[in-house]
Amino acid sequence: MKKQILSGYPLIINYLGIFGMLIGGIILFPLIVIPFYPEEINQALYFVIPGSSMVIIGGLVTALFRKQEKARLEKYHDAVLVVGIWIIAIFASALPFILTGQYNLTQAVFETSSGYSTTGLTVVDVTSTPHIFLFFRSLLQFVGGAGLVLVLTAAISDKFGMRIYSAEGHNDRLVPNLIKSGRVFIAIYLAYVVLGAILYMIFGMTPFDAINHAIGAVATGGFSTRAESIGYYNSIPIEMVTIFLMIAGGTNFFVHFLLITGKFKNALNHVEIKSFFIILAIAIPISLISLIPYYSGSFGIALRHGVFHFVSALTGTGYQIMPSFTVIPGAFFGILILGMVFGAGMGSTCGGIKQYRIALGLKSIYWSIKEQLSHKNMIRKHFITRLGNKMIVDQQDVSQNYTFILVYVIALLMGTFIFASFNDRSLQDALFEYASALGTVGLSVGITGYNAHPVILWTSTLSMFLGRLEFYVVFIAFAKMTTDLTKKLNQRKES
Repeated sequence: MKKQILSGYPLIINYLGIFGMLIGGIILFPLIVIPFYPEEINQALYFVIPGSSMVIIGGLVTALFRKQEKARLEKYHDAVLVVGIWIIAIFASALPFILTGQYNLTQAVFETSSGYSTTGLTVVDVTSTPHIFLFFRSLLQFVGGAGLVLVLTAAISDKFGMRIYSAEGHNDRLVPNLIKSGRVFIAIYLAYVVLGAILYMIFGMTPFDAINHAIGAVATGGFSTRAESIGYYNSIPIEMVTIFLMIAGGTNFFVHFLLITGKFKNALNHVEIKSFFIILAIAIPISLISLIPYYSGSFGIALRHGVFHFVSALTGTGYQIMPSFTVIPGAFFGILILGMVFGAGMGSTCGGIKQYRIALGLKSIYWSIKEQLSHKNMIRKHFITRLGNKMIVDQQDVSQNYTFILVYVIALLMGTFIFASFNDRSLQDALFEYASALGTVGLSVGITGYNAHPVILWTSTLSMFLGRLEFYVVFIAFAKMTTDLTKKLNQRKES
């Protein structure tokens, strides 16, 4: 008997079933905290019920297609699958929060979106939240930082998994084989988390705080176990460790691989490394000039706060040592917004426009001016050094780059006006908060929170989702589903 070939949307549903089981495992994983905090055993059911349900439902869905041979995903179905995975993960992971009775659907989905997108904006009062939920939030950031699809590729062959992996925003492979590449990525990622946790404990954090803050820093997520964030510790060594981890998390993981394998020249020539430190070299003096009068002439405090917060903004982490951003100098406020919009490296755990796009945009302006001044018949090739290779940049690359930047800026303006319309804060506060949400940063002036208007929370949720998946994947997925649905309806009419 000839085997049935599984393709199209049934194939997508099959893969969603597989990942549904993995999501169930993610929801169940925080139960490991219970032996360390046995007084929180009453919180276990909030995770057991949704986690077990996801495993069972995912298993049943997968069993329906067990005997069918799997075909290749059709064009753009990889985008549909990625979006489906993220939506299911966000809503399923919201269930533990909802089951407590302390959060409604809007607040719970906001929190899990913030976790998976590694944003760090929160509706949770960490001073009264059980350890199991604090760890769950960090776990979401760990998984989101690594990439949900990176986990999924363990269940999909290397041949079919690459397009899905790329669709989530991973534009590189560390080694030729996808599964091996994923393992290298996770190994580097985990190594930084472990190193960070050890250093945090050496400098005075409790083991629980150290693990959670190390995850938040490397994932550039920013969820903290303290209401004052890193500022709670008032420790320069802890702040220095955090800066190191934030930069590590905001750097393309292929660059880490180059450094580990001894290819230092290739790593240092990567365009994003250059642009990152050029931006720091410009932003830090501006921050100092702005903050020194604010701190009554104290150069040390101005340098400490300026460097920490700009790195936090640029890498999209959101950790802070200042108690508030509501009364800081205007120039520093503006430089933080620019940092959140720019973002750090592609192929890292951060959001924003990304350093590569910023560098390419500036270079293309330079090339354009140079060509205007050159002889009109002269043909020039343009290059950019990326991931150890000198790559040719054509007009299509430049056009696509400008298109993304334009879409990002339009989204930023639209979201800012929505924020400004549904609260009584200034337009600049609305811009700061929305730039933080769209750039998956987490720095806040207090517009988002437990009592925020539902429109603000849902706008933030959508923005964090779009920012993490970089717009196009979501647009392509919904365009593909709309096209397929229209085609199917037309076929029914014709028949």
